[in-house]
Amino acid sequence: MIERRPFNSLGGANHGWLDAKHHFSFASYHDAARMGWGALRVWNDDTIAANTGFPPHPHSDMEIITYVRDGAITHQDNLGNKGRTIAGDVQVMSAGTGIQHAEYNLEPDTTRIFQIWIIPDARGGAPTWGSKPFPKGERSGRFVTLASGIAGDEDALPIRAQARVLGLTLGAGETAEYAFGENRYGYLVPAKGAIEVNGVRLEARDGAAIRNEGAITVKALDDAEVVLVDSAP
Repeated sequence: MIERRPFNSLGGANHGWLDAKHHFSFASYHDAARMGWGALRVWNDDTIAANTGFPPHPHSDMEIITYVRDGAITHQDNLGNKGRTIAGDVQVMSAGTGIQHAEYNLEPDTTRIFQIWIIPDARGGAPTWGSKPFPKGERSGRFVTLASGIAGDEDALPIRAQARVLGLTLGAGETAEYAFGENRYGYLVPAKGAIEVNGVRLEARDGAAIRNEGAITVKALDDAEVVLVDSAP
């Protein structure tokens, strides 16, 4: 089963400095049929104006992954961490027992991100933050694991959940495959370009909720950039 969720069907709000679209219920947007997908709880498509951003605010007991699509995001938190993550790269924050952080677009141009929240396997634990560059050439034509809590994925940024966040770039006409384990939930969004997933067409920024598919074949109709979350129930 692959359910296309068109971009224009997403919830959201435009705050001026922030234009946010929500694949799942978030803030003032509530849809009882879109409360999450497996352990994936939030997928926000955020457009952040230059020299603005999210002021300090708290989180706990959530794995928060930021995938930067355009521009850059600058992180700072009450643990003393500070870092700038650029387009194509990812940062991960394990909120654990509690962390307060800010995310700013200090760039002269608009920044666009996917903000992905995954429910951890267990509550608590010391909060952590990290970021890592993943040059797009390394995931050209194949899925590359960006963040994971699954054994064997030690090259990825660690999260505290039996889940993976993967990236993929394809040239027009190219294909790539991904196999799911038993009883897994997939959620896929093309950051750029139109694609087909097992024959289901997605435009840029559409979502695809995937269930009971042993494997998927992604075909790029345009030059495409894709993000996939593979999670436990």
